[in-house]
Amino acid sequence: MTFARPTLSDLIERARTDLEARLPGADARLRRSVLDVLARVNAGGLAGVYAYLDFLALQLMPDTAEAEYLDRWASIWGVARKAAASAAGAVTVTGLVGAIVPQGAELARVDGALYRTTERIVLAGVSAQVAVEAVEAGAAGVVEAGKTLTFRSPVAAVSAVVTAAAGLVGGADQETDTELLARLLARIRKPPNGGSRSDYVAWALELPGVTRAWSYANWTGPGTVGLAFVFDGRENIFPLQADLDAMAAHIEPLRPVTATPVIFAPEPWPISFLITATPDNVEVRAAIEAELRDLFAREAEPGGTMLVSHEREAISLAAGEHDHVLRSPASNQEAPPGAMPTIDGIAWQ
Repeated sequence: MTFARPTLSDLIERARTDLEARLPGADARLRRSVLDVLARVNAGGLAGVYAYLDFLALQLMPDTAEAEYLDRWASIWGVARKAAASAAGAVTVTGLVGAIVPQGAELARVDGALYRTTERIVLAGVSAQVAVEAVEAGAAGVVEAGKTLTFRSPVAAVSAVVTAAAGLVGGADQETDTELLARLLARIRKPPNGGSRSDYVAWALELPGVTRAWSYANWTGPGTVGLAFVFDGRENIFPLQADLDAMAAHIEPLRPVTATPVIFAPEPWPISFLITATPDNVEVRAAIEAELRDLFAREAEPGGTMLVSHEREAISLAAGEHDHVLRSPASNQEAPPGAMPTIDGIAWQ
């Protein structure tokens, strides 16, 4: 039976009744009487106790626990919250032979994000690779391949502009309560099983920044396990080569010796939408796009099928939408193996 927490008014009335029962002839309901003051003070303190018990009751179960208690629940099951990680990699610097790039030299991205060199090098040729990392941890520090950075202070005989040919990867925000809870519940519901499909997914999700992962038995033949994953916290959710290498290094000591993991990045499989919305205005269009993107974030997976009925439902859930016609796609969309459905664009008619 559900426990009904008494209100403050109920507690005041109980306190008054108790005082009157123990002091024959007393009236604890007289305004500004000592007994009424005592009843209210006692009831107020007791209401605080009930509030604290309410709080503790929420912490008794991991699915309602707040951050501090959720971390403790997770630690009991061997699941640790993923800390924020700094993006890192190598950039190509150019300059005169013998020029020195010091350790700790700061670079900036065009939007002001800061990076620093993590090693001191002497150019043996006109160009060299220098290891750098983001000053601030987080997914915002990821740099796509081919982008440039600029030294904040001149370095003698070295060009001010450097190139991150392979990109800077590994940046990730601290794991949220929702993400940690999802991993904890998966650990409770699907215990480790010596290298099952769910084990590979759990291992992949341990890597900072990874938000979704999928595993496939006999991906390229008997004894192989396909493993794909994405980073929903990034503008480009698909892993780069450095991410694949990091995942391979993470999985290697965990996998069964008889299994060969094949770690790959899903190929984008774009889907275009043609929608007639009623009413048709900027707010409704934005709400429809947000609902569709949320649907794809929840249901899209490599080789998966996007159900047109779910897409129509998502459009109907958009704030302000009264009616619509989904003109395209007209049927379910089944992606080929290794390809992941993505929204290519939305046209309006």
